[in-house]
Amino acid sequence: MRNTSAVHLWMPDIFEFKGGIQVYSAFLLEAMQAMLPHCQHDVFLKHDSLGDGIAKRTAHATMAAHPHTSFHFSGQWNPALRTPAFATAIAAAGLIQRPNLILSTHINFTKVAYWLKQIAGIPYWAIAHGVDAWSIEDPNLQKSLSHADLILAVSSYTRNRLLQEQNLNPEKVVVLPNTFDVDRFQIATKSDHLLQRYQLKPDQPIILTVARLDGSEQYKGYDRILQAMPKIRQHIPDVHYLIVGKGSDRYRIEQLIQTLDIEDCVTLAGFVADEELANHYNLCDVFAMPSKGEGFGIVYLEALACGKPTVGGNQDGAIDALCGGKLGILVDPDNVKEIAMALIQTLTRTYSHPLIYHPTALRQGVIDTYGFQQFQKTLEVIWQTHHRLKH
Repeated sequence: MRNTSAVHLWMPDIFEFKGGIQVYSAFLLEAMQAMLPHCQHDVFLKHDSLGDGIAKRTAHATMAAHPHTSFHFSGQWNPALRTPAFATAIAAAGLIQRPNLILSTHINFTKVAYWLKQIAGIPYWAIAHGVDAWSIEDPNLQKSLSHADLILAVSSYTRNRLLQEQNLNPEKVVVLPNTFDVDRFQIATKSDHLLQRYQLKPDQPIILTVARLDGSEQYKGYDRILQAMPKIRQHIPDVHYLIVGKGSDRYRIEQLIQTLDIEDCVTLAGFVADEELANHYNLCDVFAMPSKGEGFGIVYLEALACGKPTVGGNQDGAIDALCGGKLGILVDPDNVKEIAMALIQTLTRTYSHPLIYHPTALRQGVIDTYGFQQFQKTLEVIWQTHHRLKH
């Protein structure tokens, strides 16, 4: 018999790694808890484990605040066995508990959800983020997506690509955009501590990118900014480019910096702890990530919440994040000259977009559009339209 007051949430992880999918998943859980306070929420985490101190403390605190929430971990399994172990766990729990709805925050898990729907008639929703949902060729994944009761895309860009590539029913693909921590990311002066750490001057123009430096994510656009730096330096000699993030692409980036002879004006900051991230946004004079493969890009929202002029690419989810250019600057991510000119004009305060020089207005604009309250309201409308949980 189906449990009509239970939702299963399947997530890659939310405690041990803080990428875009993880942040979205955590906010989605928080919104579901607020929207359905008396519903049982069973959260299945593929990569997190109770052996991690932070995960253990946070999970226990969450369950204390929300007694109808339970966490189930698969991160203790060896990586080679983790996928089948997680699939077995979510399939078994689905068959035994028969939840009213399965909500998967990664589309790869929908293969199990499709099987459960065929066996037990359990409806399922899936979240489509970015590259995970683009150019899908796996026929089993295509089938599981086509049978989902609803797909929540994080941006109109991702939704449009899904509809174009997968021949899905448009009524079953809706947009629930990313959100961010409004309280954590606020306008502040440049940190003296960070200026000293990176040996920068308070009035020195600083460009910032926050991105994972992974070899598979070179689409983030930091290469193009590096290639633009010699041109930018001609106009702004003391400009400095700070890249926050770690990953397998670092060595190649270091080689590119040497080739361009810009070692003295670029700093690879590496990993930055969550509690220092807002201070890094506030250290810069312009945030730039002219990517061409972002499903959305939470970093744009975080930068805007700190009142920073923000540059993104005009070929991906950054179009959504920057509201089609209303909240920031959209550039051709393959055009180094265009990127250079946008950054030069922004730093010299000559770019013809007055809003980017009004930090408070930028912050309010991104809160009004993408703050957590708006995220909750949008989810509630989607819920009321597409699913009524019985009590």
